[in-house]
Amino acid sequence: MLKLLLPFSLFLFMLLPGPAFTEEARKKVKGPITITSESLTADNKEHTALFEKNVVAKTTDMTIYADWMLVHYTEQGGDVTKIEAKGNVRVHRETKVITAGELTYHADEEKIVFTGSPRAIDGENVVTGSKITYYTKNDRSVVENSKVILKNRQTP
Repeated sequence: MLKLLLPFSLFLFMLLPGPAFTEEARKKVKGPITITSESLTADNKEHTALFEKNVVAKTTDMTIYADWMLVHYTEQGGDVTKIEAKGNVRVHRETKVITAGELTYHADEEKIVFTGSPRAIDGENVVTGSKITYYTKNDRSVVENSKVILKNRQTP
């Protein structure tokens, strides 16, 4: 089972937003990130930026969609400490897609948690669970209540 999840761990890592990652991970993301939404509320006292309604975050090689995205950042330097996305979360890159009800990135722990019926899809291959936690530093995933469907197996 673990061997089946390893390819999906890498696939999860490559799909996720770049500015919130470590320096090494940032280098793997192509280009700047542009976030658009119908509404943006910046709270400089709380150090947050709230994007609402039709949120789209794009890099040159991936797109993240959500109904709502809250970005937490440090007072000095503006480094991202946490990202929360809710409502119809979809992350697209090439033929790969992750869907979930919610996504939370914790910079200090270098982990991303997908909840709300998360589903990772690569072609015909699918991993689902009640919760998918991806540890970016260790390139490791934990899927709770997992179900893996491999229809198109790739040979090394």
